[in-house]
Amino acid sequence: MKNIAKNEILEIETFPNLFPGRDYTIEMECPEFTCLCPKTGQPDFATLYISYVPEKLCIELKSLKLYLVSYRNEGGFHEELTNIILNDLVSACLPRRMTIVADFNVRGGIHTTVTVEHLAKAE
Repeated sequence: MKNIAKNEILEIETFPNLFPGRDYTIEMECPEFTCLCPKTGQPDFATLYISYVPEKLCIELKSLKLYLVSYRNEGGFHEELTNIILNDLVSACLPRRMTIVADFNVRGGIHTTVTVEHLAKAE
């Protein structure tokens, strides 16, 4: 089973932020995220909590859904997948800040939550 280096299956679509001069937070809960354990090939299940303050672009939800579903048959460690997803979403919309919390179901008797953050550099 291959590990994910970068998900290049789907483009994450965006649309213009109609209020770029205002800080506001967009929060999304994705309770059906699935991927495969890189060691056993067994399915892993998680809820992803994505929160971001947009700059010029917002993430289009249907493309986000299709992007996340593309991980269903991919193997990766929880930490790896969460960081890759953050990288891909930040690359797509260049937000002021973004946080992803990946709350994975129990695997081998251990519950894992991975939190990753991005903060745009001040210009």
